Amino acid sequence: MRFLPYHLAMTMRPEYLNIPIRDCGEPLQEIPEGDFPRVAPHPYLAQGAPYAGSPWQLRSGVLSALYRAQSMLSARCPGWRIALFDAYRPLAVQHFMVWDAFRREAQAMGCLTRLASCAGPDALARLDPEIHTLLAPKVYRFWGIPDPDPCRPPPHSTGAAIDCKLVDGQGRDVPMGGPVDDFTDRAIPNFYASALPGTPEYLHHRNRELLVSVMTQAGFAQHVGEWWHFSIGDQMWAHALGAAYALYGRIPFAAIGAPAPTG
Repeated sequence: MRFLPYHLAMTMRPEYLNIPIRDCGEPLQEIPEGDFPRVAPHPYLAQGAPYAGSPWQLRSGVLSALYRAQSMLSARCPGWRIALFDAYRPLAVQHFMVWDAFRREAQAMGCLTRLASCAGPDALARLDPEIHTLLAPKVYRFWGIPDPDPCRPPPHSTGAAIDCKLVDGQGRDVPMGGPVDDFTDRAIPNFYASALPGTPEYLHHRNRELLVSVMTQAGFAQHVGEWWHFSIGDQMWAHALGAAYALYGRIPFAAIGAPAPTG
């Protein structure tokens, strides 16, 4: 896998990637099945993403924080649970999903055939810089760049980020005003902030506020452009909180650590 072309690195890398990393060395841990509902089948595995192990893993400290968030949610809405869409994402999977996003954007714009001879974004940048320049801003608005530089890892590749939603006591999705991975303006956390009381949109906003409240009280930071994405300890989190450095860097391979916490 090649390093990012210089022109793309300078225009697409968000500011948080400049924050230094002092990895605390916490291992990945399997998220105990049953403690948090999961989207099944795993959405990226179902697309053929090249996971070498389980996608349902987080750093041990992140998993502990997730339990804290669930405890606060249970106190406020008995029976409701935090449901998981995605967790740890190896760099190879990030590359696979980013290229899939390029292809989907190209198909929507009627130019998919121009990607046929390319194996990924780097090849596209070399062989067809015009179409790459057109597609890249659309893709990297939501997807972290699969940069192999260990100083600039995609958030999910650190084991510190999760995509999640809420389900009620019957296991039904709580209305959030759009699904996870809805890559439109509806993904913006405050998209429904101006909705009038009594409207469905107002309920969507209240439910998003509930999710961000329990997650941030547990120590997470929310992605500024995705209502479902939260992280703790990575560069995005450090940037949001004004921390001098991140606690988690990229994990080069999945390694299960000590037994997971239970509360």
